[in-house]
Amino acid sequence: METAQTSDPEQTCKPDINSVLREMSALLAELKAEIRHLQKENEAQAAKVKELELLRAEMDKLKQESQVKRVAFSASLLGTGSQTIGPFNTQVPLVFKYVVSNIGNAYNSHTGSFTAPVRGAYHFEFYVYGHHSRPSGAVLVKNGEHIFIAYEHSTSPHSVSSSNGVTLLLEVGDVVFLRLWEGAWIFDNGNRHSTFSGHLLFPM
Repeated sequence: METAQTSDPEQTCKPDINSVLREMSALLAELKAEIRHLQKENEAQAAKVKELELLRAEMDKLKQESQVKRVAFSASLLGTGSQTIGPFNTQVPLVFKYVVSNIGNAYNSHTGSFTAPVRGAYHFEFYVYGHHSRPSGAVLVKNGEHIFIAYEHSTSPHSVSSSNGVTLLLEVGDVVFLRLWEGAWIFDNGNRHSTFSGHLLFPM
C-alpha cells in the first residue's frame, strides 16, 4: 500500500523567502542610492547657502564701510541773532550750534565736539571773527591736547578774522573741538562769520 507523500513546508517556503529577501535587498540598495543622492543635494544646497551668507556678509561690510566713509560737517556759532562770547580768564569750549551739514552724525551740536567714527585722516578748518580792538582767537583741541590756534588782535576799531586748518590721524572715539582762547572773544550773527568744519579724507 502506497503512503501519501507530504510536502515539506520548509522546502515550499524557501523560494518565497529568498525572493522576498532579493526584493528587499534591491529596495534597500535603491533607498541607499536615493539617500546618497539626497545627501549630495543637501551638501550642494548647504554650500550654496554658505556662499550666499558669505556674499551677504561681504555686501553688508562694504555697505557699512561706504557709509562710514561719508563723514563731513560744517557749523556756525549761531543760527539766529548776534552774540559776542568772551572774554574769559580761562579757555572755554565753543559750541557751534547752527549745523549746515552733518553727514555721518559725528558732530554733536549740543557739546560742540566731533567724535571720530572710524580710524583715518581727517581735515578740520575753523574761522574766528571778532570786532572792536579786542583779540579774537580759538584753539583746536584733540582729546584735551592743544593742536592749532587761530588768533588775531587788532588795535583798530575794525573787525578782525583769523583761521587755521589741520589734518589729523584720529582713532575711533577721538574727540576734536574748539576752545575760546583766554582773554579773547568771538562774534557771530546771521551772516555766520565764525565756523567750524571737518571731514574724513580717507580711512586707515
